[in-house]
Amino acid sequence: MTSEFSKYHALGNDYVVVDPGGAFKPSPDAVRLLCDRHFGVGADGILYGPLEPPVPGAPVALRMFNSDGTECDKSGNGLRMFALHLAETYGGVWAGGAGFPLRTAAGDVPVRILDLASGLVRVGMGRPELGQLNEELEAGGRRLKVTALDNGNPHAVVPLDDIAAELARELGPLIAGHARFPGRTNVQFLKVLDRRTAAIEVYERGAGYTLASGSSACAAASAAHALGLVDDEVAVHMPGGRIDVTIDSEGSEGPKGAVTMTGTAERIADGVFSDAFRAKLVAA
Repeated sequence: MTSEFSKYHALGNDYVVVDPGGAFKPSPDAVRLLCDRHFGVGADGILYGPLEPPVPGAPVALRMFNSDGTECDKSGNGLRMFALHLAETYGGVWAGGAGFPLRTAAGDVPVRILDLASGLVRVGMGRPELGQLNEELEAGGRRLKVTALDNGNPHAVVPLDDIAAELARELGPLIAGHARFPGRTNVQFLKVLDRRTAAIEVYERGAGYTLASGSSACAAASAAHALGLVDDEVAVHMPGGRIDVTIDSEGSEGPKGAVTMTGTAERIADGVFSDAFRAKLVAA
């Protein structure tokens, strides 16, 4: 039987890729069921696409969903995974090393497969919209300095001397749901190691604590750059691995401050739903 889904991860941040032609339709209940790690396939989110048959030279559209059933405008890791999925599934121009655009709810995004064998993908994340730098915020009885920005998703970057998964799990939901962010926000706890290296712990508004996040790595690098803490090229380390972020501070290849992200993704498996589970997805 033809595969109904593919499972990918990017540095431990895992997604299920589902073709719109199958039984799964992305209602909030169906997304939550498919992402459930006990009763479903299990994932941090869903990549639903391509929405139309891919045509060389035209943007390839997809929809992205968080594990809580909400739709995500743009996921850096998700884009790398989907680009790799196109290359591995359709071959041709998508696997040939030339750049091509993906169409998201936040706009078109340029991607390029740098090395198909290792799953190395480069993504142009555009120029973020920066808010107030080092805005004071109280959460969990602590006064924190937060830099908010939007790079297709909202983020709140919190520079600290020390970061840990436990801290992200404790303070992440308090900041994500803070009254300062009525639409909720993703949160990055940032430790700058030197001018070219940083580490982050991530709490995502739609998936909770996450091993890695591409848009979060870009947000943290952009905030650190705006604060004068890092140079134009930053290696961002997360529990799941490393993403290399470049900030075009001179505007030499596009808008000044535009961000490019490079990192790996990997296909884990292709699968077929059981008849019983497929029926649950259809009914959800």
